[in-house]
Amino acid sequence: MIKGSKICGISDQDTLNFIINHPFPPQFIGFICNYKKSSRFVDFVKLHELLKLDKKKSNFVAVLVKPDHDILEKIKLLPFDYYQIYDCSPEEIKKIKKKYNKKIITALTIKDENDVQKYRSFSEVTDIYLFDSKGYEKSMTFDHKLIEKIKINKPLMIAGNIQINDNLENYKKIADIIDISGGLETSGIKDKSKIDIFLKKIERVQNET
Repeated sequence: MIKGSKICGISDQDTLNFIINHPFPPQFIGFICNYKKSSRFVDFVKLHELLKLDKKKSNFVAVLVKPDHDILEKIKLLPFDYYQIYDCSPEEIKKIKKKYNKKIITALTIKDENDVQKYRSFSEVTDIYLFDSKGYEKSMTFDHKLIEKIKINKPLMIAGNIQINDNLENYKKIADIIDISGGLETSGIKDKSKIDIFLKKIERVQNET
């Protein structure tokens, strides 16, 4: 059952304002905080300015790839509701969660069944599970059938080359939250018309469930 959405990779004020003030804003908005290989990376100075506005109904998410002490200390006073963490052990995430008192989206990159089953190790530290593709910075995908039968008692978010023309009905049985980034871009830039289409589609799917 689709309960919400996340738009990731926001890096400019104009797009952020559009999303926050949309009639059907996403439940989550993600910002790439430390992964410099991504074209959507936002440095701390710009991030600090971006996040000054009222987020209204949305949650702000810091997307972090194996974060070190420096970046965690830099962002600790920014108005993030969740830390979305890649490439950390359960023990590392537990320490981060305890020290910074943030809700955690544990991001697992999936290629095969063995990758899927890793979720069990994170049950004590996770508020939301995100299943993403191995090439998360390249808008790749993975076989969604791998997660169709798993039973998780926490919200499940799905990402990995999701497009606005996808039939969102296909995700209803496997995910609670749709996470999209590159699918809302034109020539590498967030496209407001695509964002509008996506958020309206999410609203329709939610009303049907």
